[in-house]
Parts: sequence; structure tokens; C-alpha cells
Amino acid sequence: MASTITASAPIPTATNGRPRLVFVDGTFAELIQELADYLQISEAVEALITAGKNEEALTKIVDASSVLNAAPEKDFTGAYNLLIHLVVNESKDANAHLRTICQNLLKPVTSSPVNGVGLALNALQAVFNLLEPTNPLRYNVFMSIVRFLRTNGLYDNLKPTLPQVSDWLKSWESTEEAQRKLFLEIAGFASEQGEAEESYKYLLTALRTFGEADVKSEEAEQLSLRAVSTALLSNTHYDFQDLRALPTVQALADSNPIWSQLLDIFSEQDLEDYNDFQEEHEGWVEKQEASNALDGEKLLRKIRLLTFTSLAASTQSRQIEYARIAKALQVPSEDVEVWAIDVIRAGLVEGKLSQQQGVFLVHRTTYRVFGEKQWRELGTRIDQWRGSLTSVLSVLRRQQAEAESQKEREAQEIERKLANTGLDGPSGGQRRGGDRGGDRGDRGQRSFQPRSQQQRAPRNDNDD
Repeated sequence: MASTITASAPIPTATNGRPRLVFVDGTFAELIQELADYLQISEAVEALITAGKNEEALTKIVDASSVLNAAPEKDFTGAYNLLIHLVVNESKDANAHLRTICQNLLKPVTSSPVNGVGLALNALQAVFNLLEPTNPLRYNVFMSIVRFLRTNGLYDNLKPTLPQVSDWLKSWESTEEAQRKLFLEIAGFASEQGEAEESYKYLLTALRTFGEADVKSEEAEQLSLRAVSTALLSNTHYDFQDLRALPTVQALADSNPIWSQLLDIFSEQDLEDYNDFQEEHEGWVEKQEASNALDGEKLLRKIRLLTFTSLAASTQSRQIEYARIAKALQVPSEDVEVWAIDVIRAGLVEGKLSQQQGVFLVHRTTYRVFGEKQWRELGTRIDQWRGSLTSVLSVLRRQQAEAESQKEREAQEIERKLANTGLDGPSGGQRRGGDRGGDRGDRGQRSFQPRSQQQRAPRNDNDD
């Protein structure tokens, strides 16, 4: 095509601006006529333009735009960018036209089997980027992009934009139903790509979009059951408090009491309670297995890990005998070490095994639920720590006092020894030293008195 228009391709990660067109050449009539010539509907479009029916002419172009998916690779981007520009900037009914364009782009680009996915994605992103950041039409375009990426398994292309989704939805003033639809699309996509935690996160986010009047709706019930099943079967999810806090999940107590009871057991009870549940509802878990809603082996393993966690959290001595663990988990004693390793790997407990003593030493543990019982246990533990610290402080003070007394005794002993040796007595030492000095002084005067001052004997002639 002679005239082209280009726009930035990546999905933006912020909403504080919009990409600018790089090149546009020609009036609306010239541009749409050029596109009509390319689509081989020039006569019909020319007649509408001449009659001043610009919107009808643009509709004619959009309706025929599906053939662009067969356009040569060198023309594909230019043709679609020109079409997108005309719709975004000239149309009075951009929503309907953009919906048609996005539907076309979701279909295969037959002219380029190798690069077709990239070409279509760039065109979809161009539509998104050319709309104002707060334009509600961006919601539909973004939904099309998510579905396109999901169809082609391009989850990594979506991940960088996920932190912005909530802010985008607010700026677009999307309804709760629209938000829920998008969150579920993302949750399903993440699940297919093995992103279990991300999928679960967006599933819960979707459940939070239900208003008070809809928490008991059929959709809310089915999604809540899906969330409970996902959480129970997850190999990494052991905390269910966020799930139980949702009004839609709480409503299961009336609509699906067995599911609600099972969730309560995995939230704060242990293996013995699960076995009682199995007896009370014999065959129920097996029935859910048949519909792939649950897995009995996974449930049994998980409740044992959680039972181990509760046992570690409730042990005041921070030591658990192998026999006690084996009894709580209902496993042979020789399997205790394997379960200890598994609970450590799961991040539920930190500790180490002492084979010689036959105990598991607890360093740190996770509380499955923190309620009144846990507060009492914490208070008891704090009292024990306070008592221990008081005892340690008392011992330290006593040792400090003894050390100071010993230091004082040693100083007194040094003073006594110095006094006995005459090195520290002010009167006696000076007296003895003075006496000796006086004697030396007398001797010195006699020995060293100048000759001129000495008394001389009278001379006589015989002296010579």
C-alpha cells in the first residue's frame, strides 16, 4: 500500500499516556478510498463518500476487512494499521467496528503460517495502544488479546501486564460482571500453563466480584466449589483462611454442607477428624473422584502433613517423639522420618531429626489457624519465656555480684601484700629510706668536701 500508519506494538504497562502515530498521509476520503481499492470494493465506497456517508463507507470497509488475513505479509501490518486508525479516529461507532476487527484477528493469518501469530498480535496491540488509556473500549480489546494469547499458549506475553489489570479495570469503570469474566479468563489461561498459584489467585479475585445479592447464585456456587477443590488438591496451598473468608464460600454451608465440612477439616482439624468424615459420608470422596473434583490419595497425604504441622505447633517442649508422630499420622514408625522430610519440604515446619534420641526437634512451625486457642498457647509460651529469662537474669546478676566481690577481695589482698613489703607504707618507708640517705650524706660530705674548704695543718720548713 502506498500510505501506511504505524503504532507501537507492545501492550503498555502504564496508563499515563498513549503512543503517537508515526506517519499518516492523506485525508479521510483519500485514506479510505485507498483501503477500498486494496479490498476491491472501491466503487461502492466511492459512491458513499461522494454522498457524504462517511460512516456507512467505513462500515463497508470493516465488513470486508476479514480478507486482510490473507494479505501478503508485507502489506498486512500497514493495511490493518490504516484500518485501525480510521476506526479509532473517524468512526462514530468505534465499539462495533473494533469488535469486528478483533474477531478477525483472532482467526489465523493464512498468508503467513510462520509469522502470522506475531502479525495478528501486533495488530491487536496497536488497537489497544491507540485508544485513550481510560477509554472503556480498551476492555474488549484487552479481552481479545488475552483470548488470542491463550489460544496460542503465549502466557509469558501476558504476565508483564497482569499487575496493571486491576488499575485498568478501575479506569475503564468496568462492571463487576465484566471484571469477573476477565479474571476467570486469566485464571483458566494460567491453569493451562501450569501456573497453579496464579490461577488460584485470579479465581479468588473473580469470587470477590460477587455482590451481596449474588453470593448464593448458581454461578457463585459453582465457582466456589471449583475454588475449594483447587485449594484442597494443590500441592503448595495449605492455608485456607483467605478462601473461608469469602462470602460465596461461606454460603456453601447451606448449599453444599459436605464440601463446607471438608474445608473446615483441612483448615483446622486433623487426620482423626478426616477419618470420621469418611465414615460419616462413606463413598462421597470416591464419588467426587469419579468427576475429577477430588483425589482421595492427595487428600490423605495433605491431611497427614497438616496433622504433623498441628502437632508441631502444639508441642510446648519443641520435641516430638517418633512414636507420637506415628500415632498421629497413623503410619509405621519407620516412615516417620520420610513424613518429617515431606513436611519440611512443604514449608510447614522447620526442624531436624535426632535418630539417636528418636525425636523430631521443632525449630519453627506454621499455625494453620490463629484463633482463641492459639492466642492462649502463645500466652502460655510467652509466660514460659518470661520465666526462663527471669531465671537467666537472676543467675547473671548473682554471677556479676560474685565477680565484683572477688575483684574487691583481690584488690584488698594486693594492698595487704604491698603494705607488708614496705612498698606502700607512707611513714615507715620514708623513715628507713631517710636514715640511709642521711648516712650516705654524712659520708659523702667527708669524702667529697672541696680541698679549699678542708682544715689544713700548719706548714714548717721541714715539710719539704
